[in-house]
Amino acid sequence: MRFSEDKLKAVDEIVSHYPEGKQKSALIPLLHFIQKENGGWLSSEAMDYAAELLHIKPIEVYEVATFYSMYNLQPVGKTVFEVCQTGPCMLRGSDDIVAYIYEKLGIKPGQTTEDGLFTLKVVECLGACGYAPMMQLGPDYREHLTKEKIDALIEEGRKK
Repeated sequence: MRFSEDKLKAVDEIVSHYPEGKQKSALIPLLHFIQKENGGWLSSEAMDYAAELLHIKPIEVYEVATFYSMYNLQPVGKTVFEVCQTGPCMLRGSDDIVAYIYEKLGIKPGQTTEDGLFTLKVVECLGACGYAPMMQLGPDYREHLTKEKIDALIEEGRKK
């Protein structure tokens, strides 16, 4: 993986927000940038490139990328359903939502539909317990999920 001159300028802009000698602080926004540029996921090569760009060890990148659910370590669909699975959401039916997505799309958590349109992930707390069950869909939260809302989200995803 290698970036064009324009992309390297964008990397320099990201890193410039952090003090000299503290370039590792740019890791999280850099991984977001690389993930976006790499089709929505972080391959080993992409993570190694992040380490090279920041002059840090690859393990330092892997530690961050594998800790946070916002990073995808395998290719994902155009629409990624990230369903919260922690206590409040489970009490309000997140397991039923995951089961319904499986029923509708035939994918279990961690899987992508054969057409590459949808990926299902279960994630830890997204900090919106009062709106359970909920999921993150790209940058947006979808709250008080129901089967009808899932049907609408699937239709929306098919139109992308």
